[in-house]
Amino acid sequence: MVVLIASSYQQMYVCEFKVKACADQHQAIDEAIRTAQFIRNKCLRLWMDVRGTGKAEMSAYCAVLAAKFPFVKTLNSMARQASAERAWAAVSRFYDNCKKGIRPVGHPKFKKDARSVEYKTTGWKLLDPKHIQFTDGKGIGRLKLIGTWDLARVPKELIKRVRLMRRADGYYCQFLLGIEYRPKVPKTGEAIGLDVGLESFYTDSSGHKEPNPCFLRKGEEQLKLLQRRVSRKQKGSSNRCKARQRLARHHLKISRRREEHAKRLARSVILSNDWVFYENLQVRNLIRNHCLAKSIADASWYQFRKWIEYFAWKFGKVAWPVNPAYTSQDCHHCGNRVVKALSTRTHRCKCGTVIDRDENAALNILSRGIEQYRRAAGN
Repeated sequence: MVVLIASSYQQMYVCEFKVKACADQHQAIDEAIRTAQFIRNKCLRLWMDVRGTGKAEMSAYCAVLAAKFPFVKTLNSMARQASAERAWAAVSRFYDNCKKGIRPVGHPKFKKDARSVEYKTTGWKLLDPKHIQFTDGKGIGRLKLIGTWDLARVPKELIKRVRLMRRADGYYCQFLLGIEYRPKVPKTGEAIGLDVGLESFYTDSSGHKEPNPCFLRKGEEQLKLLQRRVSRKQKGSSNRCKARQRLARHHLKISRRREEHAKRLARSVILSNDWVFYENLQVRNLIRNHCLAKSIADASWYQFRKWIEYFAWKFGKVAWPVNPAYTSQDCHHCGNRVVKALSTRTHRCKCGTVIDRDENAALNILSRGIEQYRRAAGN
C-alpha cells in the first residue's frame, strides 16, 4: 500500500508501505513506540515544571533521560530527538493558539496511547527497495515493505524521516521524501464556488450537487454490533482484545473511505477549475452543536478543505476561503437579504429569483471570492 499525502513538513511527500514482520518484531516496534511516548511526556513535564523551557532544553533533556533510563538509551539518539520535537510541537501550537485568540487553546496533554515512533537520518538502513533494517538497540531488525513505490529511484539524502506506525490492521512504515512534484496541468479558465452541506456533500455555483456518502451512518449498525460484542467480553481477556481489534478495524475502514472520498473530489474540482472559492468554516465550533455534531464530523468538511488547498498548491491553482456569513440569506441576483430557517431549502426573493438555497449560497461565495481575490491581487 502506497499513499501520497500532504505533510506538515513543507508540503513534502509521505510514502507509506505496509510492514510484514514476525511477532517478536511487532513487540519490538511497540516497545520503541512506548519509549518515544515516554520521552515526549517527560519533555512535556519538564516544560510544565521548569519555567522558560524551550526546544533546545527539551533536546538536551533527551541525553539526561538516556543516562538515567537504560530502555531510553536503546532507542536511537535521533529518534529521541524526534520525540522531543513532538513535545515542542504541542507546546508551540499552544503558544500560537494563545496569540491568535483561538478557543479552546489546546493545552498540551500527555500521550496515553501513542501509535508511532519517528527516526531521522540514522537508526535505519534501506537494504533494497523492499526491505529496511533498524539498527538501534530495540531489536526491530529487518522488515519487509509491501507496496508499489520504487524507493530505489529516491536518493537516500532525500529521505528525511522514517516513521513506524501501528494501526488496527497492522504495522506501517512511512518515508518522508524531501521532493516537490508539481506537474503542469492545462489551464481551464473556470472559476467555481463551493457550498458544503449535509444533504449534499457540496453544491457548486453551476448547480451540481455531490451526494453525501454518509460513511459513518451506513456503517453504524455494524459498529453497534461490534461494540456490543466488546462489552460482553470479560475485561482483560484475550477474547475482549480480539473484539476490540475487530471494532478498531471497522472504524479504520470508515475513516479511510471518508478520506479517500474527500481526496478524490478535491482533486477533481481543482483539475476542472483554475479558481476555487470555498467557505471558511470553523468546524471545531460547528461540532459543538450536539444535534448535528455526528453528521458534520461524518461529512469531513475539514478533510475536503485540506485536500483542496493541497491540490491547489500542487497544480498551481487558486484556492480562496470566503467568509460564509449570510451567503444563504443574501440573494445572489439583487443582494436583498431574505431571512429563512434552516429547514427552508428554496430561496425566494422579491426580485423574482427562485433558486435552491445551497446553489444561491455557492453563487454568493463565487462572487465574493472573485471580488476579494481581485482586491488582494490589486494590492
